[in-house]
Amino acid sequence: MKQFIKNPYLISRKIGRIFNSTLYRFYFKKYGKGSRIESAYFITPQFIELGNNVFICERARVEGVSNYEGFKFNPLIILQDNVTIQQNIHLTCANSIIIKKHTAIAANVTITDIIHPYEDILIPIEKQPIIFKKVEIGEECKIYNNAVILPGVILGKHCVVGANSVVKEGVYPDYSILAGSPAKIVRQYIDNKWEKVL
Repeated sequence: MKQFIKNPYLISRKIGRIFNSTLYRFYFKKYGKGSRIESAYFITPQFIELGNNVFICERARVEGVSNYEGFKFNPLIILQDNVTIQQNIHLTCANSIIIKKHTAIAANVTITDIIHPYEDILIPIEKQPIIFKKVEIGEECKIYNNAVILPGVILGKHCVVGANSVVKEGVYPDYSILAGSPAKIVRQYIDNKWEKVL
């Protein structure tokens, strides 16, 4: 108790957690037990399902895009049990982003299922209709700082994405380590051991 009295920041965080857990849960599609969101920058709870014990750190943008340049979308963002997301997540979804159980996402990560096409050079890119490809991140994955997960990525179970990596559309098997820009599989767990991928 003395620690909270000496540190007003801890008091405000405690109040914020209580506020979030009571206010937010009524607006989400699903809000699991023990989940909490700290000081989000922008969030659209009506398109989000949270499992149990999900944690989203401050300055998060977790946005379901339901209308863009006159087109309607039906976004769904699912964060399963025990997903943890550190500060400054940039997650935008027009169709489907699923992050499965026990996945940990570090700071400054971007995850999106949205593509801004630039086919028509007479129209500004931000004004052109968006297209989308679903994103799925498997159980027990670790996404390190500043990584970018692009539309169409299907990441298997227990995968690691290295810091500053850009993961392009593709299906990546279970127990893979990805690194680089564009990211490639550099190691895989095969026959009970980690092996380099040439």
